[in-house]
Amino acid sequence: MSLRHAILGILSIQPMSGYDLKKTIDESVGHFWTADQSQVYRTLTGLVNDGLASRRTVAQTERPNMHLHSVTDRGLSELDEWLASPLQAPPSREPFLARLFFADRLPVEAIRELLDARRREVNEQLAALEAIAVPENGADLGHVLRLATLANGIAHAKTELEWLDATERGLERSTP
Repeated sequence: MSLRHAILGILSIQPMSGYDLKKTIDESVGHFWTADQSQVYRTLTGLVNDGLASRRTVAQTERPNMHLHSVTDRGLSELDEWLASPLQAPPSREPFLARLFFADRLPVEAIRELLDARRREVNEQLAALEAIAVPENGADLGHVLRLATLANGIAHAKTELEWLDATERGLERSTP
């Protein structure tokens, strides 16, 4: 997946400014696809230049003008082609797991600290996911699928917490 496709997908739901798009990414797909503000604006510019999105300026009196972006028919076609294309799993890179793999070089207390730090990170992620307010939209297919991705993120976080607990128990059993 590219940020380009994520943005086309979000714009297919509704037109947005770059600011609102970044906020939406953070509050929705951010648990599996992130981007900083500059990446969002660069990608939007590229989408407009490629004819996959359009941009119109909305004059505002109390604030700077807003640039509202919408997906074009070409953009929807690009999104549909991407959705129908074969999924190619990217190589996995997990810095925490790489550290844990070699952590036997550390004192046991440092390994516990590594596990505790990861547990705190995952608990923060879980709290953020569980705090996402999902409006009730009935059984709309898009709503059901968005809830499914949120449920996936929550399930992964809970599973990692269980795994961290099991790893901690293994550490206790293997140390004198």
